[in-house]
Amino acid sequence: MKLYMVPLAPNPTKVMLYIAERAELGTDMGIEEVVVNTLKGRHREPEHLARNPFGTLPVLELDDGSYLIESQVIMEYLDEIFPEGALLPDDPLARARARELERIVELRVFSPIGAYVHARKSPLGLPPDPARAQELEERMQPPLDYLDALLDDGRSLLLGAQVSLADCTLQAAFQFMRFIEADLIGDRANLRGWDERYRERPAAQAVLKW
Repeated sequence: MKLYMVPLAPNPTKVMLYIAERAELGTDMGIEEVVVNTLKGRHREPEHLARNPFGTLPVLELDDGSYLIESQVIMEYLDEIFPEGALLPDDPLARARARELERIVELRVFSPIGAYVHARKSPLGLPPDPARAQELEERMQPPLDYLDALLDDGRSLLLGAQVSLADCTLQAAFQFMRFIEADLIGDRANLRGWDERYRERPAAQAVLKW
């Protein structure tokens, strides 16, 4: 299999963190990482559009030559075909709660941070939009408070001692935030502690660039 990606971009980063976390748990998936340079517009070229008509990343090329083009689906697919050491729990309720937390992070923090970065100082050269950035920053305060409160019981990771899809998703968002030297964590000590701990993990050291 091949993972078409670009370093730093949030959606590829969360999948790369997932793969690195699985490797630390002993599962070598044998996935080749292939960089598609978005700054040079390679994601808009016919070769990539044949993989993904939307021109986004990441894309997972399967052994049969077909593709998966959504990051969440890629992680869950890999969890299912490599079940030994999977990040999603076996118990149905625990599995549902893990998926729920990942969705909370994805929809209420990860996606807004992506838009916030582009509104503040876009790596793609989009024009700044201070009003939009302020609106997004305000919208993210309640979910960031929620995550900070979740960590108030002293757990080391978002779901406890075991790394989760939500950890990979949140850290990918925070890396993108750090790229423009922004800090949306504020005085949330629990969340800041989580961020510092996660960045010390071997998987994070192998993947994160910022």
